[in-house]
Amino acid sequence: MQTPKPCRSRLSPLSWVCAFFLAGCAAPAALPPHAVQPPSSWTSERSDTDAAAAVDVHWWRHLGSSELDALIAQAQAHNQDLAMSLARVDGARAQARIAGAQRSPELTGQVDASRQARVGGHASVDGNAHAVGFAARYELDLWGRQAALHREAREGLRASVFERDAVQLSVTAEVASSWLQLQGLRERAAIAGSSLANAQRVLQLVESRGRAGAAAPLELAQQRGLVAARVRELPRLRQQARHAETALALLLGLPAPAPAEREGEGEGRLDMLRIPSISAGLPSQLLVRRPDLAQAEARLAAADANVQAARAALLPRVTLSASLGLQGQAAGGLFDNPIYSLAAGLAAPIFDGGRLAGERALAEARREELLAAYRAAIIGAFADAETALQAIAGIDAQASAQADELLQARRAAQLSELRYRAGAETLLVLLDAQRALYAAQDLDIQLRQARLQARVALYRALGGGWQGDSGVLARGEPGS
Repeated sequence: MQTPKPCRSRLSPLSWVCAFFLAGCAAPAALPPHAVQPPSSWTSERSDTDAAAAVDVHWWRHLGSSELDALIAQAQAHNQDLAMSLARVDGARAQARIAGAQRSPELTGQVDASRQARVGGHASVDGNAHAVGFAARYELDLWGRQAALHREAREGLRASVFERDAVQLSVTAEVASSWLQLQGLRERAAIAGSSLANAQRVLQLVESRGRAGAAAPLELAQQRGLVAARVRELPRLRQQARHAETALALLLGLPAPAPAEREGEGEGRLDMLRIPSISAGLPSQLLVRRPDLAQAEARLAAADANVQAARAALLPRVTLSASLGLQGQAAGGLFDNPIYSLAAGLAAPIFDGGRLAGERALAEARREELLAAYRAAIIGAFADAETALQAIAGIDAQASAQADELLQARRAAQLSELRYRAGAETLLVLLDAQRALYAAQDLDIQLRQARLQARVALYRALGGGWQGDSGVLARGEPGS
């Protein structure tokens, strides 16, 4: 990543003397070191990174869902945040063209036609007049002010392009995470429905035993309470799923969610998705992987150019102008008496109440602010990646232990029901087994969802395979 260079003007010795006597402007000091020393390695890096895949620009395809592919394509085409960032790029490109045009000569043309006569008539003043004129004006950029303003605009354009890339990465990751959350809630609702059906089946067994005098009213009340708990749980999960559908529709640029699939069905089931292994690379590589860091660096470079322009504004300006005029009483006689003029002007600020000095101080303060923001962005990027790696390590460890928990919960539920049917076990044991099985099944879905979302977070923290584009300036822009 290119480091913004301190602003220096290439001036002749005479120019330096004039600058000293006219404005007393000292040479700008070099920028303080702005690079943050990256850590040598990630503290939570897995041991199997050699077999892990590198992050590419289509990272979501590693999850193995064509439905997610279609949703991300729709979001990239219709998301309104992304549309706003594209419009900001167009505005920054126009601003760069405006700044570049300021460095070129300005040429204007004028055509006038008039008739003059005195009321009541007087031959000496009656008649027509025609005039054609051309005027050119050019400001010599002795101190690099116009060049600095143009460089500021170009860096602003680069920053807007990197901002667009950062928004696109953010939208893509949010779509993937929201979709995984929606799929997880749908599957949890399906498990809750299955658990409700199982609890109702056991309730029928308890009622049958109660009619035969083999089950006490307490057992019947306990099982009915479990059924009621499952009935209560199901609407809560469905409501959360509808909220997730609305959030996903917002990311897709839709006014309302699409029709919902049946719970727990479709190719988006979490157990049908792949859990990719991701190579985080070296921490130092993160500095060139993330578009938000490139954006912060471009903003800093623009601020540095603005400081140079503010300092050059304290120095005199030299303007050259030329004009050519043709005039006559008849259109055919315009070329009889052409008139031209050449002029050069020098304007230097003498007293402005401290406005120019204040603008210079403001530009320097803004640069220091962006310098701190750039450092904070780098530190935040390292923290994002480290947090995502820690989340993957922790959730994977939980999922490994939870797989055995789910297996044992299923066996306990089956055995407790068989023993209860045979009269060898109390209903309390069966109730505990039912609750434990439902909790294990629900947690299994949550952990699988969390494992996939942690991968999405890591993809996002590592930049999503982003690569900087150096050719962001439009062809034909002045000075590009």
